[in-house]
Amino acid sequence: MQETQPAATAVPAKKPVVFSGIQPTGTMTLGNYLGAVRNWVQMQDDYDCIYPIVDMHSLTIRQEPKVLRSNILNAFALLLACGIDPQKSVTFIQSHVDNHAVLSWVLGCSTQFGELSRMTQFKDKSAKHADNINAGLFTYPVLMAADILLYQTDLVPVGVDQKQHLELTRDVAIRFNNLYGNTFKVPEAYIPKAGAKIMSLADPTKKMSKSDENPNGFITILDPADTIIRKFKRAVTDSEAQVVYREGKDGINNLMTIYSCVTGKTMEEIQREFDGKGYGDFKLAVGEVVADHLKPIRENFARLSADKGYLEEVYRRGAQQAQQRSSRTMEKVFRKIGFVR
Repeated sequence: MQETQPAATAVPAKKPVVFSGIQPTGTMTLGNYLGAVRNWVQMQDDYDCIYPIVDMHSLTIRQEPKVLRSNILNAFALLLACGIDPQKSVTFIQSHVDNHAVLSWVLGCSTQFGELSRMTQFKDKSAKHADNINAGLFTYPVLMAADILLYQTDLVPVGVDQKQHLELTRDVAIRFNNLYGNTFKVPEAYIPKAGAKIMSLADPTKKMSKSDENPNGFITILDPADTIIRKFKRAVTDSEAQVVYREGKDGINNLMTIYSCVTGKTMEEIQREFDGKGYGDFKLAVGEVVADHLKPIRENFARLSADKGYLEEVYRRGAQQAQQRSSRTMEKVFRKIGFVR
């Protein structure tokens, strides 16, 4: 009788590595959430995700230590409240993993002054903070490159305005690999098809930002329901009173994009739903679906931010995982450049 050979065990396919971080600069806006964080949550099952609070980046602007400490913890709690699962993703606080700073110095020595001087964000922030144009503001993109390259990242979810920094990261990785041999994976951009850029409710030609001087221009994801609805009611539109997505209707296009992101409906479906109805009905509907969608996040945040012991347990464990993974890259980097280990 012939013996039956045991079937070979299939080796699970390695998931592509995704890296993205968020600064602890106060509560994230609806634009941050729909354009970035919600996509991070959806990616957790299909990708190997690494999501830190990048607190070191926030030092390019002067910070009040007590406020910064609170913002870091709140930002971490908010990531978890949005659905980042520490059992699926590596989530931690950047400054707890010293490899970020070490690799930033090494990569800074392979980055050209001219490359950094062409960064539009440096020019913009220098104009905005003319009294504090520091070296960290200039070399910020190198630290961002280190963040990404430490984990041999395949994909980086970026907004349109961050593509320049990712291009620099790719250039630095390629240059380092050419000089010292294959060391870093060269990452690609991941740009979601819809909702990548949510605009201001007060000026729909500008990106939604919590630094907007007009508080009606932005929604934070912890705003109470009545505040959210009130701000949408005041959203700038146009005089046509027709809910249709087309060029020249920036305000309505923005509201339709938000409604589409939250409900999953196409622009054509939204147009049919509000055919013959005025802007008042549409703006109220957008406000209500956004308020309902954000309610569980507000409730989760209140619960998590009150449990400091749990938060510490999660960010300590995440830092240990990140340190272990990034150290493999640093061992390779140090060997390649000739450091004695």
